[in-house]
Amino acid sequence: MTPATHRTAADRPRDWTDGHVERWRPVLPHLDPDVEGAVTRMSKLTRHLGRVREQGVADFGLQKHEFDTLHGLAGRGGRATPSELRGDLGLAPASVTGRLEALERRGFIVRTPSSDDRRRVDVELTEQGRLAWARALDVVGREEHRLLGVLSPAERRQLADLLRRVLLVAEGPPPEPGSLAGPQPGADPRLGPAAAAWTDGGAEPRTDPPTADWHG
Repeated sequence: MTPATHRTAADRPRDWTDGHVERWRPVLPHLDPDVEGAVTRMSKLTRHLGRVREQGVADFGLQKHEFDTLHGLAGRGGRATPSELRGDLGLAPASVTGRLEALERRGFIVRTPSSDDRRRVDVELTEQGRLAWARALDVVGREEHRLLGVLSPAERRQLADLLRRVLLVAEGPPPEPGSLAGPQPGADPRLGPAAAAWTDGGAEPRTDPPTADWHG
């Protein structure tokens, strides 16, 4: 069999994104098919894993916000302060308090006075909470390994390195004001800049016209 890396475009298996790119290229003649293909596939993969995660969480009797809180706590070694969890989860104080009260009633956490400062409360995972978190997390982990198992260890390392390079740009300084004004690299000047950024990448096919900068 011809190695995957040496296959021609006609030999490669097609996915939904191939049809998506073909549909948009006549509309946006300057669309870069590699950029559009990569961004759309990343978006669809993120959505897929999100659905798997939600189902896995539900299968073990957790709501998404409960799992997120247990996950944040586990990420700090199983013990944290409410303020640390607020920062990790990006929540208001009242929201964190409500979550912790509900999790404590279920026996997933305990809240105790801090040994360092009696005015402070520490939140700690119980064995029951750790088990519920680990079981739900395992569902996502198995799916991640199933999907990336089609790649060799070297290919997975290369993929991680390439994505790191892209994300370093995303995490860096924002572009200068006005630098993104005007038609983008994939845009048809007649359609305006919003049209190039709105190709419905990763979503189900739709027929309504571009109305916003939406690519997720």
